[in-house]
Amino acid sequence: MTSSTRRWLKRNRTNFAVGVGVLGAGYVAGQYVLSKVAETRQRMAEDRVSKENLRRRFQQNQEDCTITVLALLPTATEHILEALPVERITQDLQQKKAERLGRSASNVDSATPLPSSGPSSVTDDDGKSLASLHTDDYVHASQMTASITGSGELGNSRPMKSKAQLWNDLKISSATRAFTLLYTLSLLTLLTRIQLNLLGRRNYLSSVVSMASHSPQDPTISLENHDDDNVEQSYGNDFETNRRFLTFSWWLLHRGWRDVMEKVETAVKAVLGPLNPREDIPLERLSTLILEVRRNVEGTTLVERRSHKWLPYLLPPQDQEETVLRESGILRSQTNTQDSSIPSPPPSPSQSSPSPLSPATPLRRLLDETSDLIDSPPFTQILTLLLDTTFSYLTDHQIRTDAYKLLEPSNVPQVQGVPDLDSGLEKAKLANILAVMTRQAHAIGNGVPNRYAQAIEDVKELEAFAAVIYSSHFEFEALGDGEGSGVGGVQRREETKKQEPKVVDTATGMFENVWGRITGQ
Repeated sequence: MTSSTRRWLKRNRTNFAVGVGVLGAGYVAGQYVLSKVAETRQRMAEDRVSKENLRRRFQQNQEDCTITVLALLPTATEHILEALPVERITQDLQQKKAERLGRSASNVDSATPLPSSGPSSVTDDDGKSLASLHTDDYVHASQMTASITGSGELGNSRPMKSKAQLWNDLKISSATRAFTLLYTLSLLTLLTRIQLNLLGRRNYLSSVVSMASHSPQDPTISLENHDDDNVEQSYGNDFETNRRFLTFSWWLLHRGWRDVMEKVETAVKAVLGPLNPREDIPLERLSTLILEVRRNVEGTTLVERRSHKWLPYLLPPQDQEETVLRESGILRSQTNTQDSSIPSPPPSPSQSSPSPLSPATPLRRLLDETSDLIDSPPFTQILTLLLDTTFSYLTDHQIRTDAYKLLEPSNVPQVQGVPDLDSGLEKAKLANILAVMTRQAHAIGNGVPNRYAQAIEDVKELEAFAAVIYSSHFEFEALGDGEGSGVGGVQRREETKKQEPKVVDTATGMFENVWGRITGQ
Protein backbone atom coordinates (compact mmCIF):
# COMPACT_ATOMS: atom_id res chain seq x y z
CA MET A 1 0.00 0.00 0.00
CA THR A 2 2.74 2.36 0.91
CA SER A 3 4.84 1.47 -2.12
CA SER A 4 1.89 1.82 -4.50
CA THR A 5 1.06 5.26 -3.06
CA ARG A 6 4.68 6.25 -3.40
CA ARG A 7 4.73 5.12 -7.02
CA TRP A 8 1.47 7.01 -7.75
CA LEU A 9 2.87 10.21 -6.27
CA LYS A 10 6.08 9.71 -8.21
CA ARG A 11 4.19 9.29 -11.47
CA ASN A 12 2.02 12.42 -10.83
CA ARG A 13 4.59 14.68 -9.22
CA THR A 14 4.73 16.85 -12.32
CA ASN A 15 0.99 17.39 -12.16
CA PHE A 16 1.19 18.21 -8.47
CA ALA A 17 4.00 20.68 -9.10
CA VAL A 18 2.03 22.38 -11.85
CA GLY A 19 -1.07 22.55 -9.67
CA VAL A 20 0.81 24.01 -6.74
CA GLY A 21 2.47 26.53 -9.03
CA VAL A 22 -0.87 27.54 -10.50
CA LEU A 23 -2.43 27.92 -7.07
CA GLY A 24 0.54 29.96 -5.82
CA ALA A 25 0.49 32.18 -8.88
CA GLY A 26 -3.24 32.69 -8.49
CA TYR A 27 -2.82 33.60 -4.85
CA VAL A 28 -0.05 36.08 -5.61
CA ALA A 29 -2.05 37.60 -8.48
CA GLY A 30 -5.12 37.87 -6.28
CA GLN A 31 -3.17 39.60 -3.52
CA TYR A 32 -1.66 41.97 -6.08
CA VAL A 33 -5.08 42.83 -7.49
CA LEU A 34 -6.49 43.37 -4.00
CA SER A 35 -3.57 45.62 -3.07
CA LYS A 36 -4.02 47.64 -6.24
CA VAL A 37 -7.74 47.99 -5.59
CA ALA A 38 -7.07 49.14 -2.04
CA GLU A 39 -4.41 51.54 -3.27
CA THR A 40 -6.78 52.94 -5.88
CA ARG A 41 -9.50 53.41 -3.28
CA GLN A 42 -7.07 55.16 -0.96
CA ARG A 43 -5.83 57.39 -3.76
CA MET A 44 -9.39 58.29 -4.76
CA ALA A 45 -10.23 59.08 -1.15
CA GLU A 46 -7.13 61.25 -0.84
CA ASP A 47 -7.96 63.04 -4.10
CA ARG A 48 -11.49 63.64 -2.90
CA VAL A 49 -10.21 65.04 0.39
CA SER A 50 -7.63 67.17 -1.44
CA LYS A 51 -10.23 68.58 -3.82
CA GLU A 52 -12.57 69.33 -0.95
CA ASN A 53 -9.75 70.99 0.95
CA LEU A 54 -8.83 73.04 -2.12
CA ARG A 55 -12.45 74.04 -2.68
CA ARG A 56 -12.88 75.02 0.97
CA ARG A 57 -9.68 77.05 0.92
CA PHE A 58 -10.72 78.75 -2.32
CA GLN A 59 -14.18 79.69 -1.04
CA GLN A 60 -12.71 81.03 2.19
CA ASN A 61 -10.22 83.02 0.15
CA GLN A 62 -13.00 84.65 -1.88
CA GLU A 63 -14.84 85.61 1.30
CA ASP A 64 -11.64 87.16 2.60
CA CYS A 65 -11.39 89.14 -0.65
CA THR A 66 -14.88 90.60 -0.14
CA ILE A 67 -14.17 91.52 3.47
CA THR A 68 -10.85 93.11 2.49
CA VAL A 69 -12.46 95.23 -0.24
CA LEU A 70 -15.13 96.50 2.16
CA ALA A 71 -12.43 97.34 4.70
CA LEU A 72 -10.22 99.23 2.23
CA LEU A 73 -12.88 101.03 0.20
CA PRO A 74 -13.71 103.73 2.83
CA THR A 75 -10.11 104.99 2.61
CA ALA A 76 -10.45 105.83 -1.08
CA THR A 77 -14.01 107.06 -0.53
CA GLU A 78 -12.82 109.61 2.00
CA HIS A 79 -10.28 111.02 -0.45
CA ILE A 80 -12.82 111.18 -3.29
CA LEU A 81 -15.45 112.91 -1.13
CA GLU A 82 -12.90 115.49 -0.05
CA ALA A 83 -11.76 116.11 -3.62
CA LEU A 84 -15.33 116.50 -4.94
CA PRO A 85 -17.34 118.32 -2.22
CA VAL A 86 -20.78 118.20 -3.81
CA GLU A 87 -22.54 118.96 -0.52
CA ARG A 88 -20.56 122.17 -0.09
CA ILE A 89 -21.58 123.33 -3.57
CA THR A 90 -25.19 122.56 -2.69
CA GLN A 91 -24.92 124.69 0.44
CA ASP A 92 -23.51 127.56 -1.62
CA LEU A 93 -26.48 127.32 -3.97
CA GLN A 94 -28.89 127.30 -1.04
CA GLN A 95 -27.15 130.33 0.39
CA LYS A 96 -27.56 132.18 -2.89
CA LYS A 97 -31.22 131.21 -2.97
CA ALA A 98 -31.69 132.55 0.54
CA GLU A 99 -30.02 135.82 -0.39
CA ARG A 100 -32.19 136.12 -3.50
CA LEU A 101 -35.35 135.48 -1.49
CA GLY A 102 -34.24 138.08 1.03
CA ARG A 103 -33.77 140.67 -1.68
CA SER A 104 -37.14 139.76 -3.21
CA ALA A 105 -38.86 140.22 0.14
CA SER A 106 -37.32 143.67 0.56
CA ASN A 107 -38.39 144.65 -2.94
CA VAL A 108 -41.95 143.48 -2.25
CA ASP A 109 -42.18 145.81 0.71
CA SER A 110 -41.05 148.80 -1.37
CA ALA A 111 -42.95 148.11 -4.60
CA THR A 112 -46.28 146.70 -5.74
CA PRO A 113 -45.91 143.13 -6.98
CA LEU A 114 -46.98 142.35 -10.53
CA PRO A 115 -48.49 138.96 -11.47
CA SER A 116 -45.90 136.92 -13.29
CA SER A 117 -45.85 133.16 -13.72
CA GLY A 118 -42.50 132.79 -15.51
CA PRO A 119 -40.07 133.78 -12.74
CA SER A 120 -42.06 131.96 -10.09
CA SER A 121 -41.89 128.72 -12.04
CA VAL A 122 -38.15 129.10 -12.42
CA THR A 123 -37.82 129.74 -8.70
CA ASP A 124 -39.96 126.71 -7.93
CA ASP A 125 -37.76 124.53 -10.15
CA ASP A 126 -34.64 125.75 -8.38
CA GLY A 127 -36.20 125.09 -5.01
CA LYS A 128 -37.20 121.56 -5.91
CA SER A 129 -33.79 120.81 -7.39
CA LEU A 130 -31.95 122.13 -4.36
CA ALA A 131 -34.29 120.28 -2.03
CA SER A 132 -33.55 117.04 -3.82
CA LEU A 133 -29.82 117.74 -3.76
CA HIS A 134 -29.82 118.56 -0.05
CA THR A 135 -28.46 115.44 1.67
CA ASP A 136 -27.66 116.30 5.27
CA ASP A 137 -27.52 112.64 6.24
CA TYR A 138 -24.64 112.05 3.83
CA VAL A 139 -22.50 115.14 4.43
CA HIS A 140 -18.93 114.08 5.11
CA ALA A 141 -17.38 115.24 8.38
CA SER A 142 -14.56 117.12 6.65
CA GLN A 143 -17.04 118.84 4.34
CA MET A 144 -19.23 119.85 7.29
CA THR A 145 -16.22 121.37 9.04
CA ALA A 146 -15.19 123.18 5.88
CA SER A 147 -18.69 124.55 5.35
CA ILE A 148 -18.92 125.81 8.94
CA THR A 149 -15.52 127.47 8.63
CA GLY A 150 -16.42 128.98 5.27
CA SER A 151 -19.73 130.39 6.54
CA GLY A 152 -17.97 131.86 9.55
CA GLU A 153 -15.54 133.71 7.30
CA LEU A 154 -18.37 134.91 5.02
CA GLY A 155 -16.93 133.08 2.05
CA ASN A 156 -13.61 134.92 2.04
CA SER A 157 -11.66 131.65 1.74
CA ARG A 158 -13.26 130.76 -1.63
CA PRO A 159 -13.85 132.92 -4.69
CA MET A 160 -17.48 133.82 -5.20
CA LYS A 161 -19.10 132.05 -8.15
CA SER A 162 -22.25 132.79 -10.02
CA LYS A 163 -25.31 130.59 -9.89
CA ALA A 164 -24.58 129.16 -13.35
CA GLN A 165 -21.02 128.33 -12.37
CA LEU A 166 -22.17 126.60 -9.19
CA TRP A 167 -24.73 124.52 -11.09
CA ASN A 168 -22.10 123.52 -13.63
CA ASP A 169 -19.68 122.53 -10.84
CA LEU A 170 -22.46 120.59 -9.16
CA LYS A 171 -23.31 118.77 -12.38
CA ILE A 172 -19.71 117.77 -13.12
CA SER A 173 -18.79 116.91 -9.52
CA SER A 174 -21.89 114.78 -8.84
CA ALA A 175 -21.44 112.59 -11.90
CA THR A 176 -17.65 112.44 -11.59
CA ARG A 177 -17.80 111.39 -7.95
CA ALA A 178 -20.29 108.58 -8.48
CA PHE A 179 -18.51 107.25 -11.58
CA THR A 180 -15.06 107.49 -9.96
CA LEU A 181 -16.27 105.46 -7.00
CA LEU A 182 -17.64 102.79 -9.34
CA TYR A 183 -14.32 102.55 -11.15
CA THR A 184 -12.39 102.51 -7.86
CA LEU A 185 -14.61 99.77 -6.43
CA SER A 186 -14.21 97.60 -9.52
CA LEU A 187 -10.44 98.10 -9.72
CA LEU A 188 -9.98 97.49 -6.00
CA THR A 189 -12.04 94.29 -6.24
CA LEU A 190 -9.91 92.92 -9.06
CA LEU A 191 -6.61 93.94 -7.43
CA THR A 192 -7.62 92.32 -4.14
CA ARG A 193 -8.71 89.14 -5.90
CA ILE A 194 -5.38 88.89 -7.67
CA GLN A 195 -3.36 89.55 -4.52
CA LEU A 196 -5.18 87.21 -2.17
CA ASN A 197 -5.51 84.41 -4.71
CA LEU A 198 -1.79 84.56 -5.49
CA LEU A 199 -1.02 84.34 -1.78
CA GLY A 200 -3.64 81.65 -1.29
CA ARG A 201 -2.13 79.57 -4.07
CA ARG A 202 1.36 79.88 -2.59
CA ASN A 203 0.16 79.04 0.91
CA TYR A 204 -1.74 76.01 -0.37
CA LEU A 205 1.34 74.82 -2.22
CA SER A 206 3.35 75.38 0.95
CA SER A 207 0.99 73.18 2.96
CA VAL A 208 1.02 70.44 0.30
CA VAL A 209 4.82 70.37 0.09
CA SER A 210 5.09 70.44 3.86
CA MET A 211 2.78 67.44 4.19
CA ALA A 212 4.62 65.57 1.43
CA SER A 213 8.01 66.20 3.06
CA HIS A 214 7.03 64.24 6.18
CA SER A 215 7.15 60.44 6.09
CA PRO A 216 3.80 58.71 6.66
CA GLN A 217 5.52 56.28 9.05
CA ASP A 218 6.84 59.17 11.16
CA PRO A 219 3.85 61.22 12.38
CA THR A 220 5.95 63.26 14.77
CA ILE A 221 6.40 67.00 14.26
CA SER A 222 9.96 68.22 14.04
CA LEU A 223 10.73 71.60 15.61
CA GLU A 224 14.03 71.98 13.77
CA ASN A 225 14.27 74.74 11.17
CA HIS A 226 16.68 73.74 8.44
CA ASP A 227 17.76 76.76 6.43
CA ASP A 228 18.28 74.66 3.31
CA ASP A 229 14.84 73.05 3.55
CA ASN A 230 12.60 75.90 4.66
CA VAL A 231 9.49 75.02 2.71
CA GLU A 232 7.28 77.74 4.17
CA GLN A 233 9.72 80.50 3.27
CA SER A 234 10.20 79.10 -0.23
CA TYR A 235 6.54 78.80 -1.17
CA GLY A 236 5.17 82.04 0.21
CA ASN A 237 4.05 81.30 3.78
CA ASP A 238 6.12 84.30 4.88
CA PHE A 239 4.27 86.86 6.95
CA GLU A 240 6.54 89.78 6.07
CA THR A 241 6.41 89.04 2.34
CA ASN A 242 2.63 88.72 2.42
CA ARG A 243 2.25 91.92 4.41
CA ARG A 244 4.47 93.91 2.06
CA PHE A 245 2.71 92.52 -0.98
CA LEU A 246 -0.75 93.43 0.32
CA THR A 247 0.52 96.90 1.23
CA PHE A 248 0.78 97.81 -2.46
CA SER A 249 -2.98 98.40 -2.57
CA TRP A 250 -1.95 101.69 -0.91
CA TRP A 251 -1.15 103.05 -4.36
CA LEU A 252 -4.73 102.79 -5.63
CA LEU A 253 -6.22 104.04 -2.36
CA HIS A 254 -3.99 107.13 -2.13
CA ARG A 255 -2.65 107.89 -5.61
CA GLY A 256 -4.34 105.83 -8.31
CA TRP A 257 -7.86 107.05 -7.55
CA ARG A 258 -6.83 110.60 -8.42
CA ASP A 259 -5.69 109.56 -11.90
CA VAL A 260 -8.98 107.70 -12.35
CA MET A 261 -10.91 110.78 -11.20
CA GLU A 262 -9.10 113.07 -13.63
CA LYS A 263 -9.81 110.75 -16.54
CA VAL A 264 -13.47 110.38 -15.56
CA GLU A 265 -13.86 114.12 -15.02
CA THR A 266 -12.56 114.84 -18.51
CA ALA A 267 -15.09 112.41 -20.00
CA VAL A 268 -17.96 113.81 -17.91
CA LYS A 269 -17.19 117.37 -18.98
CA ALA A 270 -17.17 116.32 -22.63
CA VAL A 271 -20.48 114.43 -22.46
CA LEU A 272 -22.56 116.11 -19.71
CA GLY A 273 -21.03 119.59 -19.91
CA PRO A 274 -23.45 121.02 -22.51
CA LEU A 275 -26.56 119.78 -20.66
CA ASN A 276 -28.82 122.11 -18.65
CA PRO A 277 -29.68 120.96 -15.10
CA ARG A 278 -33.36 121.81 -15.77
CA GLU A 279 -33.43 119.70 -18.94
CA ASP A 280 -35.76 116.68 -19.02
CA ILE A 281 -33.87 113.53 -19.95
CA PRO A 282 -35.46 110.16 -20.78
CA LEU A 283 -33.99 107.10 -19.13
CA GLU A 284 -32.89 105.67 -22.46
CA ARG A 285 -30.96 108.82 -23.30
CA LEU A 286 -29.37 108.85 -19.84
CA SER A 287 -28.11 105.31 -20.42
CA THR A 288 -26.65 106.43 -23.75
CA LEU A 289 -24.91 109.38 -22.11
CA ILE A 290 -23.39 107.23 -19.38
CA LEU A 291 -22.25 104.73 -21.98
CA GLU A 292 -20.58 107.55 -23.90
CA VAL A 293 -18.74 108.60 -20.74
CA ARG A 294 -17.49 105.04 -20.29
CA ARG A 295 -16.35 104.89 -23.90
CA ASN A 296 -14.28 108.02 -23.41
CA VAL A 297 -12.68 106.46 -20.33
CA GLU A 298 -12.22 102.83 -21.37
CA GLY A 299 -12.22 102.97 -25.16
CA THR A 300 -14.80 102.62 -27.88
CA THR A 301 -13.79 99.38 -29.57
CA LEU A 302 -12.61 96.07 -28.16
CA VAL A 303 -9.09 96.76 -29.40
CA GLU A 304 -9.00 100.12 -27.61
CA ARG A 305 -10.27 98.59 -24.37
CA ARG A 306 -7.65 95.84 -24.47
CA SER A 307 -4.89 98.32 -25.25
CA HIS A 308 -5.87 100.54 -22.32
CA LYS A 309 -3.30 100.11 -19.53
CA TRP A 310 -4.78 99.95 -16.03
CA LEU A 311 -1.46 99.05 -14.40
CA PRO A 312 -0.41 102.66 -13.55
CA TYR A 313 -3.65 103.10 -11.57
CA LEU A 314 -3.13 99.93 -9.50
CA LEU A 315 0.61 99.55 -8.90
CA PRO A 316 3.39 102.11 -8.60
CA PRO A 317 6.32 102.35 -11.03
CA GLN A 318 9.31 100.26 -10.05
CA ASP A 319 11.30 103.31 -8.91
CA GLN A 320 8.52 104.24 -6.44
CA GLU A 321 7.90 100.84 -4.88
CA GLU A 322 10.12 101.48 -1.86
CA THR A 323 8.41 104.85 -1.45
CA VAL A 324 5.07 103.04 -1.16
CA LEU A 325 6.46 100.76 1.53
CA ARG A 326 7.77 103.76 3.45
CA GLU A 327 4.59 105.82 3.04
CA SER A 328 2.46 102.92 4.23
CA GLY A 329 4.63 102.51 7.34
CA ILE A 330 6.06 99.06 6.60
CA LEU A 331 9.73 99.99 6.35
CA ARG A 332 9.41 102.65 9.04
CA SER A 333 7.88 100.18 11.49
CA GLN A 334 10.70 97.76 10.91
CA THR A 335 13.23 100.55 11.51
CA ASN A 336 11.53 101.58 14.74
CA THR A 337 11.65 98.05 16.10
CA GLN A 338 15.40 98.25 16.30
CA ASP A 339 16.91 99.72 19.47
CA SER A 340 18.30 103.10 18.45
CA SER A 341 20.03 103.62 21.81
CA ILE A 342 22.57 100.90 21.07
CA PRO A 343 24.97 102.06 18.36
CA SER A 344 25.68 99.46 15.74
CA PRO A 345 28.54 99.50 13.26
CA PRO A 346 27.61 99.99 9.62
CA PRO A 347 27.14 96.63 7.92
CA SER A 348 29.63 95.55 5.34
CA PRO A 349 28.46 94.89 1.79
CA SER A 350 28.75 91.16 2.38
CA GLN A 351 26.65 91.33 5.56
CA SER A 352 23.97 93.75 4.38
CA SER A 353 20.57 92.16 3.80
CA PRO A 354 19.22 92.25 0.24
CA SER A 355 16.39 94.61 -0.64
CA PRO A 356 12.91 93.05 -0.40
CA LEU A 357 12.35 94.20 -4.00
CA SER A 358 15.47 92.63 -5.51
CA PRO A 359 14.85 90.27 -8.48
CA ALA A 360 15.45 87.08 -6.49
CA THR A 361 12.96 87.79 -3.66
CA PRO A 362 9.43 86.35 -3.41
CA LEU A 363 7.99 89.88 -3.21
CA ARG A 364 9.52 90.76 -6.57
CA ARG A 365 8.02 87.63 -8.15
CA LEU A 366 4.59 88.39 -6.70
CA LEU A 367 4.64 91.95 -8.02
CA ASP A 368 5.80 90.82 -11.45
CA GLU A 369 3.09 88.21 -11.73
CA THR A 370 0.47 90.70 -10.54
CA SER A 371 1.60 93.12 -13.24
CA ASP A 372 1.31 90.42 -15.90
CA LEU A 373 -2.20 89.55 -14.77
CA ILE A 374 -3.30 93.20 -14.81
CA ASP A 375 -1.95 93.65 -18.34
CA SER A 376 -3.56 90.43 -19.59
CA PRO A 377 -6.71 90.47 -21.79
CA PRO A 378 -8.81 88.54 -19.22
CA PHE A 379 -8.31 91.39 -16.73
CA THR A 380 -9.81 93.90 -19.15
CA GLN A 381 -12.67 91.54 -19.92
CA ILE A 382 -13.54 91.00 -16.26
CA LEU A 383 -13.20 94.71 -15.48
CA THR A 384 -15.66 95.52 -18.28
CA LEU A 385 -18.14 93.01 -16.83
CA LEU A 386 -17.80 94.50 -13.34
CA LEU A 387 -18.32 98.02 -14.66
CA ASP A 388 -21.33 96.85 -16.67
CA THR A 389 -22.82 95.40 -13.49
CA THR A 390 -22.20 98.42 -11.25
CA PHE A 391 -23.28 101.04 -13.79
CA SER A 392 -26.37 98.97 -14.59
CA TYR A 393 -27.29 98.81 -10.92
CA LEU A 394 -26.88 102.58 -10.60
CA THR A 395 -28.94 103.36 -13.70
CA ASP A 396 -31.51 100.57 -13.93
CA HIS A 397 -32.21 100.28 -10.21
CA GLN A 398 -31.38 103.40 -8.21
CA ILE A 399 -31.89 106.20 -10.75
CA ARG A 400 -34.83 104.39 -12.35
CA THR A 401 -36.71 104.10 -9.05
CA ASP A 402 -35.65 107.33 -7.29
CA ALA A 403 -35.48 109.86 -10.16
CA TYR A 404 -37.93 108.40 -12.70
CA LYS A 405 -40.30 106.81 -10.15
CA LEU A 406 -40.43 103.55 -12.11
CA LEU A 407 -40.40 99.99 -10.88
CA GLU A 408 -37.21 97.99 -10.99
CA PRO A 409 -36.81 95.81 -14.11
CA SER A 410 -37.27 92.64 -12.06
CA ASN A 411 -40.63 93.91 -10.71
CA VAL A 412 -42.07 95.10 -14.02
CA PRO A 413 -44.66 92.65 -15.42
CA GLN A 414 -43.47 91.64 -18.88
CA VAL A 415 -45.81 90.55 -21.66
CA GLN A 416 -44.22 88.43 -24.33
CA GLY A 417 -43.71 90.44 -27.51
CA VAL A 418 -44.56 93.79 -25.84
CA PRO A 419 -41.56 95.97 -24.93
CA ASP A 420 -41.41 98.14 -21.83
CA LEU A 421 -42.20 101.62 -23.17
CA ASP A 422 -42.46 103.41 -19.83
CA SER A 423 -38.70 103.72 -19.46
CA GLY A 424 -38.46 105.39 -22.87
CA LEU A 425 -41.38 107.81 -22.32
CA GLU A 426 -40.80 108.81 -18.70
CA LYS A 427 -38.52 111.79 -18.18
CA ALA A 428 -36.71 113.31 -15.23
CA LYS A 429 -34.85 116.55 -14.73
CA LEU A 430 -31.09 116.32 -14.77
CA ALA A 431 -31.00 118.02 -11.36
CA ASN A 432 -33.04 115.17 -9.85
CA ILE A 433 -30.75 112.61 -11.48
CA LEU A 434 -27.72 114.39 -10.02
CA ALA A 435 -29.36 114.28 -6.61
CA VAL A 436 -29.65 110.50 -6.84
CA MET A 437 -26.01 110.25 -7.93
CA THR A 438 -25.00 112.40 -4.97
CA ARG A 439 -26.71 110.06 -2.51
CA GLN A 440 -25.53 106.93 -4.28
CA ALA A 441 -21.90 108.05 -4.04
CA HIS A 442 -22.10 107.51 -0.28
CA ALA A 443 -23.87 104.19 -0.80
CA ILE A 444 -21.10 103.03 -3.14
CA GLY A 445 -18.28 103.94 -0.78
CA ASN A 446 -19.78 103.49 2.68
CA GLY A 447 -23.03 101.61 2.22
CA VAL A 448 -23.93 98.91 4.77
CA PRO A 449 -24.77 96.55 3.24
CA ASN A 450 -22.97 97.59 0.07
CA ARG A 451 -25.36 96.69 -2.75
CA TYR A 452 -22.78 97.44 -5.41
CA ALA A 453 -20.26 95.05 -3.87
CA GLN A 454 -22.99 92.42 -3.67
CA ALA A 455 -23.79 92.95 -7.35
CA ILE A 456 -20.10 92.43 -8.16
CA GLU A 457 -20.11 89.17 -6.20
CA ASP A 458 -22.85 87.84 -8.49
CA VAL A 459 -20.59 88.09 -11.55
CA LYS A 460 -19.68 84.45 -12.21
CA GLU A 461 -16.75 85.34 -14.45
CA LEU A 462 -15.04 87.02 -11.50
CA GLU A 463 -14.99 83.75 -9.56
CA ALA A 464 -13.78 81.92 -12.66
CA PHE A 465 -10.95 84.45 -13.04
CA ALA A 466 -9.98 83.92 -9.40
CA ALA A 467 -10.13 80.14 -9.84
CA VAL A 468 -7.74 80.29 -12.79
CA ILE A 469 -5.27 82.33 -10.74
CA TYR A 470 -5.62 80.08 -7.72
CA SER A 471 -5.21 76.77 -9.53
CA SER A 472 -2.74 77.53 -12.33
CA HIS A 473 1.08 77.76 -12.50
CA PHE A 474 1.69 75.27 -9.69
CA GLU A 475 4.66 73.73 -11.47
CA PHE A 476 6.07 77.12 -12.46
CA GLU A 477 5.61 78.35 -8.90
CA ALA A 478 7.74 75.49 -7.65
CA LEU A 479 10.33 76.07 -10.36
CA GLY A 480 10.55 79.78 -9.64
CA ASP A 481 10.86 79.38 -5.87
CA GLY A 482 13.36 76.61 -6.12
CA GLU A 483 15.68 78.29 -8.59
CA GLY A 484 15.24 81.88 -7.49
CA SER A 485 13.58 83.06 -10.68
CA GLY A 486 9.94 84.06 -11.11
CA VAL A 487 7.45 83.44 -13.83
CA GLY A 488 6.15 86.99 -14.18
CA GLY A 489 7.63 90.34 -14.96
CA VAL A 490 7.37 90.64 -18.72
CA GLN A 491 6.86 94.39 -18.50
CA ARG A 492 8.55 95.19 -15.18
CA ARG A 493 11.67 93.02 -15.30
CA GLU A 494 13.32 93.11 -18.71
CA GLU A 495 16.64 91.54 -17.77
CA THR A 496 15.08 88.50 -16.12
CA LYS A 497 12.72 88.11 -19.04
CA LYS A 498 15.64 87.84 -21.43
CA GLN A 499 17.20 85.12 -19.29
CA GLU A 500 14.07 82.94 -19.00
CA PRO A 501 11.69 83.68 -21.91
CA LYS A 502 10.51 80.10 -22.28
CA VAL A 503 9.25 79.83 -18.71
CA VAL A 504 7.51 83.22 -18.92
CA ASP A 505 5.85 82.53 -22.27
CA THR A 506 4.74 79.06 -21.23
CA ALA A 507 3.23 80.25 -17.94
CA THR A 508 1.42 83.18 -19.52
CA GLY A 509 0.20 81.02 -22.37
CA MET A 510 -1.11 78.41 -19.94
CA PHE A 511 -3.09 81.06 -18.04
CA GLU A 512 -4.68 82.44 -21.19
CA ASN A 513 -5.41 78.93 -22.51
CA VAL A 514 -7.17 77.92 -19.29
CA TRP A 515 -9.13 81.17 -19.28
CA GLY A 516 -10.07 80.64 -22.91
CA ARG A 517 -11.43 77.17 -22.18
CA ILE A 518 -13.51 78.51 -19.28
CA THR A 519 -15.02 81.37 -21.26
CA GLY A 520 -15.40 79.34 -24.44
CA GLN A 521 -13.29 81.70 -26.53
